[in-house]
Amino acid sequence: MLLAADRWQHEYLCARGGVRCAPAFCEGPPSWGSSFVTDQAAAPPGKLDAAVLKIAGVVVLGAIMSILDITVVSVALPTFQTEFNATYAQVAWTMTGYTLALATVIPLSGWAADRFGTKRLYMLALLLFTAGSVLCATAGSIEQLVAYRVLQGLGGGMLMPIGMTIMTRAAGPERIGRLMAVLGVPMLLGPIGGPILGGWLIEAASWHWVFLINLPIGIIALVYAQFALPKDEAHPSESFDFVGMLMLSPGLALFLFGVSSLPETGTITATKVWVTMLIGAVLVIGFVFYSFKPKHPLLDLRLLKNRNLSVASLSLFVFVIAFMGAGLLFPSYFLQIRGESTLDAGLLMAPQGIGAVLTMPIAGMLADKIPVGRTVPFAMVLIAAGFFGFTQVGTDTSYVFLCGSLFVMGLGMGGTMMPIMTSALRTLQPVEVARGSTLVNILQQIGGSIGTAIMSVILTSRLNGSAVIPGAANPQTGEPLTEAQAAIAVNHGAQLPIPPDILQRGLQFAADSFATTFWVGFALVVATFIPIAFLPKRRKPATGGAPGEPAVETPILMH
Repeated sequence: MLLAADRWQHEYLCARGGVRCAPAFCEGPPSWGSSFVTDQAAAPPGKLDAAVLKIAGVVVLGAIMSILDITVVSVALPTFQTEFNATYAQVAWTMTGYTLALATVIPLSGWAADRFGTKRLYMLALLLFTAGSVLCATAGSIEQLVAYRVLQGLGGGMLMPIGMTIMTRAAGPERIGRLMAVLGVPMLLGPIGGPILGGWLIEAASWHWVFLINLPIGIIALVYAQFALPKDEAHPSESFDFVGMLMLSPGLALFLFGVSSLPETGTITATKVWVTMLIGAVLVIGFVFYSFKPKHPLLDLRLLKNRNLSVASLSLFVFVIAFMGAGLLFPSYFLQIRGESTLDAGLLMAPQGIGAVLTMPIAGMLADKIPVGRTVPFAMVLIAAGFFGFTQVGTDTSYVFLCGSLFVMGLGMGGTMMPIMTSALRTLQPVEVARGSTLVNILQQIGGSIGTAIMSVILTSRLNGSAVIPGAANPQTGEPLTEAQAAIAVNHGAQLPIPPDILQRGLQFAADSFATTFWVGFALVVATFIPIAFLPKRRKPATGGAPGEPAVETPILMH
């Protein structure tokens, strides 16, 4: 009996023509090497044909919605504070709630892709995300906004892993590098497009349009998906792992809830932090031991027996902790220390995206020809060099210097993230792709949450060490006002009767706090060189048999 993923490819490719079904295919579960005989008239190896690019367009639209939404909302947090009369800790849950929803739903994506079909599931994810976006625009309180963001996250959590599964199946193993480069463009343009778009929408219209912008994009993506994605009939071949779901999804959500509460409480000893982290960790560890027992676990950790997948996943995990955590603080520095508007802060982040756009297509082509272990270390050197520039920030650091640092970082980013993901997925069999994509996305999400929490805690604790201004109180909370808080507030137009020398001292303290936090981020970036040293340095076949078995050279799937 054919597994769902293999039958999908058999029906799709035979329906499209240009592929002859090998007898071995219908006799049992195939591998890439025995499933198909390619048409001699097919496109040259390595090139992305029109059919693949059409499918990639759907996935890129979904990725743009999901990734832009994260960065757009990040620059809107100060606006939410004013609009809903809330503290920063409260509005931060608009980001945290979204993250928790992602962590809850991503483990289900691999099983659901085989159970319901990738096209149907992807369109459902688009619908949930778009509906959640519209509801966010109608929110009348911070509590409502957080609840609607959770709904958004349920859709957004499925968009990336299902999208990666669709693209990988469509292109075949030999073209994963170039395909990941296509998908990587929105992933790296998010840091540039999100802040610029968010800043412009907030200044030109209102915060509601930060979410309403997803409505037309979502409608276009749904219509596009209906016509562009091939129909894949669901052929349930796996039972659902309910026990695993009851352990992993709540475990991840509780652990990340505790981690995300650290900036608010400022200490790991707070009950809300350590209790939820402990319960979550126990559930996740319990799942790790349990997952090797069922035949079809919710998250297939057996895939980590594949050395390429395990090394690439670890490299990506450490890299995301280092870069994504501190990366979110770059626009915060421009907003809080330099007093820039949301639009100007977004524009100042543009060099990073420009650098990524220049190197990503090159890195995608190289990933299909040269082992990533020989290219990624050079890209990481660029990231480390650019990141070092932000350890030197002050109250008046040259924008030319900072934008140059961002550009160098972008050059490195374009040659790092997608090649590592390519290395993780290219050696998997078709039936493993959905579960492999899910595993990679889970690790990436956890790493991003941990990195963001670490950097937020360090920055918050440093800022809280600023001297208190005698007799001054925070107008929002009534708590004593520190010099750093007053300086940041005045930078954003607040009228406070504070002497200029105190404000200058507070601003310098805040700038030093950012610099200290960036030093920690830089140390984590340097630590990333350890796992990437073990990335493959020899050219290997694109995919192989079951994890742990010798790889088999494979034909290319042409349409």
